[in-house]
Amino acid sequence: MSTVIRLTWGLADQAVSSMTNFAVGVVVARALGPVEFGVFSLAWVTYTVVLNISRGLSTDPLVVRFSGAATARWGVAVSRSAATALQVGVAAGALCVGVGLILGATVGGSVGPAFVGLGIVLPALMLQDSWRFAFFAAGLGRRAFANDMVRGIALLPLMVLAALDGRMLAFLLAWGASAAVAAGYGWWQTGLRPAWAGTRTWLRDHRELGPRYLVENVSISGATQLRAYGLGAIAGLADVGAVRGAELLLGPFLAVLMGLSLVAVPEASRMLRRGSKHLLSFCRWLGGIQAGASLLWGVALLVLVNDDIGRLVLGDVWPPASELIVPVTLDVAFAGLMNGAAAGVRALGAARRSLRAQLITAGAYLSAGLAGAALGGAAGSAWGVAIALGLGAAAWWWQLAVGLAEYVPQSEVPVESTTK
Repeated sequence: MSTVIRLTWGLADQAVSSMTNFAVGVVVARALGPVEFGVFSLAWVTYTVVLNISRGLSTDPLVVRFSGAATARWGVAVSRSAATALQVGVAAGALCVGVGLILGATVGGSVGPAFVGLGIVLPALMLQDSWRFAFFAAGLGRRAFANDMVRGIALLPLMVLAALDGRMLAFLLAWGASAAVAAGYGWWQTGLRPAWAGTRTWLRDHRELGPRYLVENVSISGATQLRAYGLGAIAGLADVGAVRGAELLLGPFLAVLMGLSLVAVPEASRMLRRGSKHLLSFCRWLGGIQAGASLLWGVALLVLVNDDIGRLVLGDVWPPASELIVPVTLDVAFAGLMNGAAAGVRALGAARRSLRAQLITAGAYLSAGLAGAALGGAAGSAWGVAIALGLGAAAWWWQLAVGLAEYVPQSEVPVESTTK
């Protein structure tokens, strides 16, 4: 029952978080149109890259090693992990601001201001995300839910002000300001502050996990970013907006998928303590349920959402986005299968195996996504990604099977005698 409760809180939290992002995407799509929404999408995928850098170095080691840990150990770990996430946000934010200023001075248009705005809000976004993972590592999903509720409430008046302004920069600042409010609330919830000087200790203590998780996370998010940039260069920014629009249509289900992924590794770690068979069963159920549910959601979109409803949600982005529902649904289904296996590989602490699977997935994703873009624009890229993620799912499940075969329970590891 406790596992079900924790999973439920994970779903509830991610529902709030994803619906917040969904609302931002819908408002921006309707307010700015296909091309400007494509620019916003470039900023979005850049944010996801930074987010995955932060998670690889800070919160991924936290959930692997401190899920269910004693309060004192958890508190020290969270302070150091949060500081690491914050410093990633500051460094990446400074880089984005610099790039944005250069682009604004040399290229013009809205791309430069978009990256300046993103750079300003990245520190708050990274810190707020780190608090969420800290709560899930401690089995306190209700606190993560409360934190995201605060962010959602803060976002409402900020988005109204941004809509009155009407510029890309205003929307990005509103999105980030709501994260800053929630980050401050997370500070109050935990009673902890980021231990700025503890980052070096954190990175050193988890050097066998952090760098591998960093490469693993950045490989797929970097491939996503390069695919978006490549699609924009090959087919145009409107096609980038079409892909993002189709992904927004899957937004409510992605809330379920990402909510389960938030608690998947901590729960998989708990299952592993009960035995490898329990872990494998958990991963199968997790991956199968996510894949099946995503397919049902895609069918519902095709059957129930007509042009009038679609235009009401996405405006002029709807026509090209609606043509991508089938391949994007398959993308999400295969991602769900991968999440099931990935939770198991992470719980095993098999960083080399998870890195191998992720590099295979990222390489296939980028290659197929760009090849598809060259052959068929947004539709070709979406179908290429679907094929690539199918191959990626197979790679993840293979690595889980091998990792389980190699796994030796801690209780069976021989202890070296200290006597002669």
